[in-house]
Amino acid sequence: MKDVQNLEDTRQVDIQKVGIKHLEMPLIIQRKNNSNQIVCAKARVSVSLPQKYKGTHMSRFVEVLNEWKTKDLLGVDIKGCLEKIIKKLHAESGELEFKFKYFIDKVAPVSGLTSPMSYECTFEGKLDKDQYKFILGVVVPVTTLCPCSKEISENGAHNQRAYVSVKVSYDESDHIWLEDLVDLVESCSSCPVYPLLKRMDEKFVTEKAWDNPKFVEDVLRDVVVKLRKNPVINSFEVECEAFESIHNHSAWAYQKEE
Repeated sequence: MKDVQNLEDTRQVDIQKVGIKHLEMPLIIQRKNNSNQIVCAKARVSVSLPQKYKGTHMSRFVEVLNEWKTKDLLGVDIKGCLEKIIKKLHAESGELEFKFKYFIDKVAPVSGLTSPMSYECTFEGKLDKDQYKFILGVVVPVTTLCPCSKEISENGAHNQRAYVSVKVSYDESDHIWLEDLVDLVESCSSCPVYPLLKRMDEKFVTEKAWDNPKFVEDVLRDVVVKLRKNPVINSFEVECEAFESIHNHSAWAYQKEE
């Protein structure tokens, strides 16, 4: 059969990224406790395309990804998948991202009741010739209580849910567990968020936030300081957004360090 994709293109445009996105597939994620968790991931994968080729072979992306869905991923393993995709498609560079919800059992602070909580996570790999970069990402919901509101009010202070997005990059020989990254972020908030709280737990988290007021700037700076101290991390990106309870807008802070 005639393969139109292999025909020569004369427009002299090298395409930086071409591929597929929103491909849903199961993945096996290694947990910190040595068990595995099967997640439903959405994949985005692309390669560079030289100007002489009319198109890439989209089906080959899926073929290779289907092989990798049976592996126990730590994230950095994405390099092997990218190497095979690049070789199969005769490309010079490629990128692969998996987005998925990862569940961690959260223990309520007083009652001790356990319930699973989901976190939006990403594994992202970039391979350009021999240069490989892996990026681990997680979005952590937390509570923030406004220091200014507490200071100027006789009774109460406004608090809200905030989301802290963190992306970190480190060498293939190193590793950071998702559980540890979540713990790091939560420790920088006014109080963690829990999926299940009884009355004694609700009292605890309310008072903990009251005793630990933080602006988005405070949360961001505390996260940045802890990431800087981690010798494994080569670069990172942090974003904190607080969905204000007394404003019709969000408070927001961002930092990126290479």
